[in-house]
Amino acid sequence: MKKIKYLFVFLAILCSAIVLKPVTINSFALGSSGKAMCVLDKDSKRVLYSKNMNEQLPMASTTKVVTAITVLNNCSNLEQYIQVDDSAIGVEGTSIYLKKGETIRVIDLLYGLMLRSGNDSAVALACHVGGSVDGFAKLMNELATKIGANSSHFANPHGLDNREHYTTAYDLALITSYALNNPKFKQIVSTKNYVMPATNKSDKRYLTNKNRLLSTLDGCCGVKTGFTSKAGRCLVSAVERDNRTSVCVVLNCGPMFEESADLLDASFTDYEQTKIIDKNKEIFNEYIIDKNNGKLYLYTQEDFYYPLTKEEKSKLKLNYDVKLDDAQAGDEVGEIQVFLDKQLIKTLKLYTMNKIDKLIDSKTLQIREILWDENLDENK
Repeated sequence: MKKIKYLFVFLAILCSAIVLKPVTINSFALGSSGKAMCVLDKDSKRVLYSKNMNEQLPMASTTKVVTAITVLNNCSNLEQYIQVDDSAIGVEGTSIYLKKGETIRVIDLLYGLMLRSGNDSAVALACHVGGSVDGFAKLMNELATKIGANSSHFANPHGLDNREHYTTAYDLALITSYALNNPKFKQIVSTKNYVMPATNKSDKRYLTNKNRLLSTLDGCCGVKTGFTSKAGRCLVSAVERDNRTSVCVVLNCGPMFEESADLLDASFTDYEQTKIIDKNKEIFNEYIIDKNNGKLYLYTQEDFYYPLTKEEKSKLKLNYDVKLDDAQAGDEVGEIQVFLDKQLIKTLKLYTMNKIDKLIDSKTLQIREILWDENLDENK
């Protein structure tokens, strides 16, 4: 009987990086007097701070974040002139004072929507894109579902009080994170002042953004204020620093600007963007027993960054699940899972850097846990 030595390698690697214990707002000397709050890292979607973030609440004109991105997703020509629908004339609340029979560009209505918070702009855009307010609300709800904002329901494009119109701080942060990936959305909400060209019914309109954080908070890139007597003062804001963006939502919060600024500043003081996976470096590098006694190299095709507190930077657990059999260079052979305090936060596909010949006396090499047995013999 010939004894053949081979490896069933199973590796969970303990790196000097990160066993994460989710941070709660009580861990920090800051909070919010608002009814609900959520600070979200835009790219990883990690919740950095929260308070009642899943409570369904009215959100006033912060609704227009959803309105704007819904328009941008469904309107290919922003330079198009449209005639304002009669239903947009005289809508209650804030207004850019559209006139009956007025012809205006879609892009100008978007600036009127997000800077001046024009409710008439909202209705005009809704009728153009959705055919009616109800038709547009359906598109808004479809978008929310697509993004995963499953605790929200939209009944109108402007945010005036309605029993069927509500969101959560988390959902609104999630939708805003999605919207900020659209360059035109980001351009509009970060604009401090805008001049709307004259139309057939109006002289030029001069708009000033109501979000004062654009002028007072370093790196602020938007996004929207809101107020009704029922919703209270609401603010969605975002800050971009060092190639990372934090999104903050406060609902029914009196000092909304001050508290949002404190939360956003804290998100960059308390959390550091950490590169956990580097696509330019091999993830796995071990000898295996194949016909050529080759060495196995595995890699991912994307980097993975995650915001971490200093206290969290102690241990990171990476689990591999790989199966090999006559793998060619570049083949997908499994996945790597990143765990933080026993919670899965990311799964990435793994690929081979090199050709692997068929293993002797084994059809697959399985990698699942720490298991390294160099004395395992098999009788033939």
